Amino acid sequence: MAMKASLQLRVGTHLTMTPQLQQAIALLQLSTLDLRQEIQQALESNPMLELDDEFGELAVSEAPEEDWASEIPDELSTDSEWSDTYQDLGGPAGGSEGPDFERQASGESLQGHLSWQLAMLELDDRDRQIAESLIDAVDNAGYLTQPLDDLRDGLKAQGLDGLRTREVEQVLLRLQQFEPTGVFARDLRECLMLQLASLPDDTPLLPQARRLVRQFLEALAGDDRRLLKRRLGLDDQALDTVIGLIRSLDPRPGSDFSSSDNDYVIPDLLAYHNSRGWHVELNQQALPRLRIQPDYAALIRRADKSQDNQFLKDNLQEARWLMKSLSSRNDTLLRVGREIMARQIDFLEAGEEAMKPLILADIAQTVEMHESTISRVTTQKYIHTPRGVFELKFFFSSQVGGNEGNGDAHSSTAIRARLRKLIQEEPPRKPLSDSKLVSLLDEAGISVARRTVAKYREAMGIPASSERKRLR
Repeated sequence: MAMKASLQLRVGTHLTMTPQLQQAIALLQLSTLDLRQEIQQALESNPMLELDDEFGELAVSEAPEEDWASEIPDELSTDSEWSDTYQDLGGPAGGSEGPDFERQASGESLQGHLSWQLAMLELDDRDRQIAESLIDAVDNAGYLTQPLDDLRDGLKAQGLDGLRTREVEQVLLRLQQFEPTGVFARDLRECLMLQLASLPDDTPLLPQARRLVRQFLEALAGDDRRLLKRRLGLDDQALDTVIGLIRSLDPRPGSDFSSSDNDYVIPDLLAYHNSRGWHVELNQQALPRLRIQPDYAALIRRADKSQDNQFLKDNLQEARWLMKSLSSRNDTLLRVGREIMARQIDFLEAGEEAMKPLILADIAQTVEMHESTISRVTTQKYIHTPRGVFELKFFFSSQVGGNEGNGDAHSSTAIRARLRKLIQEEPPRKPLSDSKLVSLLDEAGISVARRTVAKYREAMGIPASSERKRLR
């Protein structure tokens, strides 16, 4: 077959991903915190950009000079605090007696609190290294998650030759005296025993409580009252007292401390109600406002083709692209947010039980955008409402029961909220079975299968009725 060159003319359309379009899409899917970092990098690299106002700066009133100590004393007692000599501007107005421990501990991690106590403990270098490894092995709940043999092997690899498990256990016993009580336990039984050991000896029925935790914790979990009364030699009233004492303990002693990987959310939108109804607006404090630097912009000369002038032109164009992309992001976010809340007004007024079915296609069709755009807009974007701060994706929920457009359709979120409420209000001695929950939902006009109820219950971390039975 002979091969020859030829020309063909074809007509077609295709989307070209220009740098401006790529930037707009990238900014659209960034969270507020990530976008702040992106804007800060642009401010540092582009001389044509500057903040439109003093964003994020607060005026601080100066305290009268006579309210402060005139000079720093040469010596302070070892047990003194900075606030003993100098005022604490972070304290509440009017002053208060004693240090604000809640404020001081609000941002402290469990590991930091344990390390602070370790610093006050007299240990040699070898035991201190063991203690530091034990602190690193404690999880956020306060439990020691690694076996002592593994910790011993790791310490031996770090240079502690001849280390035995017994030495690690001895250091562990000293650390188990730290606050919060129950920390460094290796399981729930040890955690509860540590807390019972710290109670006064004259605590009513304390020996029976210790024996129950030590020998019959599984029977307590299974609600085997008959076995507990027989083995502990208690009547119903005494057994209730023992169980109440055990329930007063904290099974997660480290949970009151903040985790080191906390995620902070800045809402992009604000939903509020006034005499004219519900409104959704952009959070003006979420992002800084940018503008073109007028002095540098005035230096640009159109006819000048020097390298410096071209540098200013390129940066000016990039600054305009960024500002246009930010404006487009805000407009898209506001349009989508308003449409979502317009469809979920009942949630704002009545809570999760009034949530309506909603999918991405519903919003995309109304605002005339692609579903992928709606997905980007609602991912890691948050709205502050009178009921709390929610991700925009929270308001999308699948339809359960009924046909599309019919009034008998319910959202999965509303059904889960109704289930949670029914279980919270159930009789403690006679929990509701899945079949009974189906009947109660049916009486409320919600028709679902028993397997659907079981799936939602398990997704919310709620055990079955046989395991939910508890005493009061």
